[in-house]
Amino acid sequence: MTSLADGEWHRLHPASPLLRGGIFIVAVLGFIIANLRERLIDFFFGVPGHGGDPIDEIMRRGAVGWVLLVVAVVLVLILLGFYLSWRLHAFRVGDEVVEVRSGLVFRSNRRARLDRIQGVNIVRPFVPRLFGAAKLEVSVAGQDANVQLAYLGSALADALRRDILHLASGLRQPAAAAAAAAASAAAATTTAVPNSGTGGRNGAEMGDFRTQLASAPEFGTADGGVSGIGAAAAGIAGGIGGFAVDRANEFFAPELDPDAAPPESVVRIPHGRLIGSVFFSGFTVFLVLAGIALVVSIGVGGSGWLLVAILPGVIGSVSYYFSRFTKSLRYSIAGTPDGVRVGFGLLSTSNETLPPGRIHAIRVSQPLLWRPFGWWQVRINTAGHSTNKGAAGEANTTTLPVGTEDDVARVLELILPGFNSAEHLALISRGLRSKGGDDGFRNAPRRAAWLRPFSWRRTGYAISDGIALIRRGTVSRELILVPLARLQSVGVSQGPVLRMLRLASASLHTVAGPVAATLSVVDAGEALTLFERVSAGAIESAHLDTSHHWNLPNGAPE
Repeated sequence: MTSLADGEWHRLHPASPLLRGGIFIVAVLGFIIANLRERLIDFFFGVPGHGGDPIDEIMRRGAVGWVLLVVAVVLVLILLGFYLSWRLHAFRVGDEVVEVRSGLVFRSNRRARLDRIQGVNIVRPFVPRLFGAAKLEVSVAGQDANVQLAYLGSALADALRRDILHLASGLRQPAAAAAAAAASAAAATTTAVPNSGTGGRNGAEMGDFRTQLASAPEFGTADGGVSGIGAAAAGIAGGIGGFAVDRANEFFAPELDPDAAPPESVVRIPHGRLIGSVFFSGFTVFLVLAGIALVVSIGVGGSGWLLVAILPGVIGSVSYYFSRFTKSLRYSIAGTPDGVRVGFGLLSTSNETLPPGRIHAIRVSQPLLWRPFGWWQVRINTAGHSTNKGAAGEANTTTLPVGTEDDVARVLELILPGFNSAEHLALISRGLRSKGGDDGFRNAPRRAAWLRPFSWRRTGYAISDGIALIRRGTVSRELILVPLARLQSVGVSQGPVLRMLRLASASLHTVAGPVAATLSVVDAGEALTLFERVSAGAIESAHLDTSHHWNLPNGAPE
């Protein structure tokens, strides 16, 4: 554990008040002054219509000293406000909760229970990256229940995420054991100091660094923010040259540490496929139809109102495509010891870790325009939702924006560990491509064609090893996977039309999200079988599930 996960209160990066809103305030003030210069001169100097330079007017009136005094007072007040904001904004990470308190006039206190954590997201916007800072967001179940630490030193944010996930996984150190470990580490450091070799010097330097953090925990993040990533910071001690080198290394570093995940688990998106997926989308169809309507309107000598209505949207589409592309650059999905890591971004980066057992439903879909290329998209339901957008401007529930069937299989292997045998992969492949028939799915009967004339053959379900699979759609193909251990409830319904056709519909209820696990038509008798199998499977899977203690032997709590 780092010194930030010791249960004590710590402060954020010293530049946090400026990064959270100070830069915006300065920009707004500059805009106001630049656009209201003459009115400000009229107000303060009483010279109506005077359009001269304010500096010349100040010099003419001999008010330089007063102006400098006012500027100094304003700057002092701003700095005092920033200092108080930073001083009163603190956090602590204990064995049970992550807690943040802030505010001077209006105090707030937010707490996130470690056993309710759904994911930990680290966002590095472009400007904070220049300061070596990052925002850490702890996602927990519930509406507006997330806890944000904005901002921390970039390296310390990575270390703190690791510690939070370790604590959430069930790892607990008794106080006596922790004290003994700390004493042992201190003794080892003291022994290493006299050593004149390189290892001794490195151990002494790291020991001194830890001692400084422990003796002044409130400034631990400040040191981390200045040092950045890499061992070079210890030698340069926060100098300007080392700061610049660290920032450059951070900008050009890979989006995923090679030691964080095995290379074979990483799924990436080629740039060509990314461009094609954005181009062959529903928005492109809208633009084509709008362009045709615009040409027809001009050709028939219309009044031009359609041109005024459509042309701004056509021009804005360039920004839309550019944003979708740039926000998905360097996209990667990988498996780590603490869950699935999803990262993306070029100038502003984001990477989120989803611990095991936090995904409640998965949808693999293929729009009609993607079918010739064999592309698919994967989206998920989770109990917690990050406030930051995901890649390509999509919601953060989009785990794979676009990928091949092999990519889908690898992503599902990461999301559903253990569901990767040859039998499982074959079942998933039939769920994606099969048109129906005797293929391992319980499909809707022929009479369902009255309600689903095109997709009734593909409408069906299967249950295998604690996973329920629902297949549907023919224009846009979909395969829904629901881990029964995460299921909230199951329902079967039958309206008058369905009753007349001896059909029913079924729903597997999970947490709210983009994935709806519904089966619109199924044989009435088969619906009862589905109800019984899913109910029994959910109880058994929940009883055997140990994913919430993923770092302990056999998942058993200590």
